[in-house]
Amino acid sequence: MDIQFYGGNCISIANKQARIVVDDNLADLGKKSILKNGDVVLYTGPHSVSQVESPLVVSHPGEYEVSGIAIYGIAARAHMDEAGNKDATMYKILIDDIRILVTGHVYPELSERQLESIGTVDVMFVPTGGNGYTVDSIGVLKLIKKIEPKLVIPTHYDDKSLRYPVPQQALEQVITGLSMEPKETVDKLRLKQSDLGEMTQLVVLKLT
Repeated sequence: MDIQFYGGNCISIANKQARIVVDDNLADLGKKSILKNGDVVLYTGPHSVSQVESPLVVSHPGEYEVSGIAIYGIAARAHMDEAGNKDATMYKILIDDIRILVTGHVYPELSERQLESIGTVDVMFVPTGGNGYTVDSIGVLKLIKKIEPKLVIPTHYDDKSLRYPVPQQALEQVITGLSMEPKETVDKLRLKQSDLGEMTQLVVLKLT
């Protein structure tokens, strides 16, 4: 399984059967969309209309299966939502025996019911840019403590090639706030179950 990061919250998760693209709102940030025909497309929040032919496009909670991959959409309060609203969707993805959680711009105070739906997580993708727009280092640490993933991969931090609606913290600032030294920094993460350790570790994916 190969994982790449494109900026914002946009990631791709690919194996021999399918490629999943999450949160390709890159055109809104000044970059070109990476979507292509045949991609499985997931959105954690508001999004532009996809122009590609896809076997599955998901932007709401529910249970889905495509190409042997199980996807669970979990309703959540977005970081900028008022209390009681659940306009965001987290995704638990089961692919190649690896359990991936994509939080999106989630408010970090998760309920017991949400945590039960999330269950065991191997890899957690979480935005880290803060400044009131999305989760900051304090919120990420709350999520790590509650979810206990084996790998944490930060997204949505500052990058000069992107036009964020709210300025985002630099990756170096995020890492300092987390007090975690990255296990590795890579262009593409090639991952299998045997690569995962027992302790939570930080991995940085370079912008593709």
